[in-house]
Amino acid sequence: MSKMRELPTVHRLAYDGAIDADGHILEPPDMWERYLEPRFRHLALRIVRDSDGLEELEIGGRRSSVSTHGMPSLLGVMGAPDLMTIALDPERTYVSEAAYGSMDPADRVHLLDAEGLDAAVLYPTLGLLWEAELDDPELSQAYTRAYNRWICEFCADSSGRLIPVAHISLSDPDAAAQELERAVSEGARGCFVLPFTHARQPLGHPDHDRVFAAAQDLDVVFAIHPGFEPDWAKGERFTGKSWTEDRLQLLESVRGGDGVRHQFATLFDLAVFDRFPRLKILVLESGGGWVGHFMDRMDAVYGHTPIGVGMKLKDKPSSYFRERCWVSCDPDERSIAPLMQRYGATQFLWASDYPHADHSPDYLQDLESLARELPELDRKYFLGGNARALFKIQAAQASARLK
Repeated sequence: MSKMRELPTVHRLAYDGAIDADGHILEPPDMWERYLEPRFRHLALRIVRDSDGLEELEIGGRRSSVSTHGMPSLLGVMGAPDLMTIALDPERTYVSEAAYGSMDPADRVHLLDAEGLDAAVLYPTLGLLWEAELDDPELSQAYTRAYNRWICEFCADSSGRLIPVAHISLSDPDAAAQELERAVSEGARGCFVLPFTHARQPLGHPDHDRVFAAAQDLDVVFAIHPGFEPDWAKGERFTGKSWTEDRLQLLESVRGGDGVRHQFATLFDLAVFDRFPRLKILVLESGGGWVGHFMDRMDAVYGHTPIGVGMKLKDKPSSYFRERCWVSCDPDERSIAPLMQRYGATQFLWASDYPHADHSPDYLQDLESLARELPELDRKYFLGGNARALFKIQAAQASARLK
């Protein structure tokens, strides 16, 4: 735990007003046992040990088939040089390796001060893993209720610097809509879903309209965030153990947002924006450079091919994007500036993914370099203005910033 109490040396952003649109926390290992309703507690998500003393997850009373062999210890080690050394050492655990500010709200605000950031919008870590292995709708809803109660408490005393977003499971759309309403009443500023359902329905399916309606009526953003997915959702282009034995890590890193992008496209195919004219959609942790190709291709099919003749949309896809969609970008993406010129600087945000190891610890240096390429007004929108408006963040610039 001592590692968590030591503020690391960090880069301080040269620009004021920045807001991290997608940071993460590490849920306490006993969070689900404490926050689940009593009748579900025996099925709480837990961190347990395997026969070698290495950590793995237990989900719904069953050992995880994915989060095994020390993997929990890697969930908060952004910038660590040797992940396998950590994973295979029983002494290095989920808690001992947790990054500063990932489990304590006061530490997280202190980190924001050191980095020169006004606020961070927060998403889970363990919460991105369990839904791929839990297909019980009732227990899934209980898991999301537990997390949402906890994250709203975690952020409550941060003076508006830490922004909670509710985890919603589409395993039961009616229950999910009710939970969104409850979570927003406790302080959540929006919701997110993972890019699959066990019913294998597209996100834009009318069965999910109750949730879209709740987000629209509550005037909160509806986000799509990547996470662990069932094997069937990834496709079967490669067989056997190619992902691990062949070390297809670069491929995995660029395809991680595929499910998010696919589900995003279904919102246009199934005319969700016409049914819900005030719905706000945010695409997270899937990059931003794909937007140009997606919009050009969808507009071309919609307006210039026979395929588009029977589509339900009233207008071309890019028109909806410019008014109703937002995308978080990695700070090291070099294709963002020209996209802003075409689709508007008001639709793009930046995100750190802190403290996850699949993104760079140099996110503030990269962000500063990217920000220098932008006109002043675009830079203000991108660094913090868009997130501030989208999540209704009232936090003033951090007065306690370190000199």
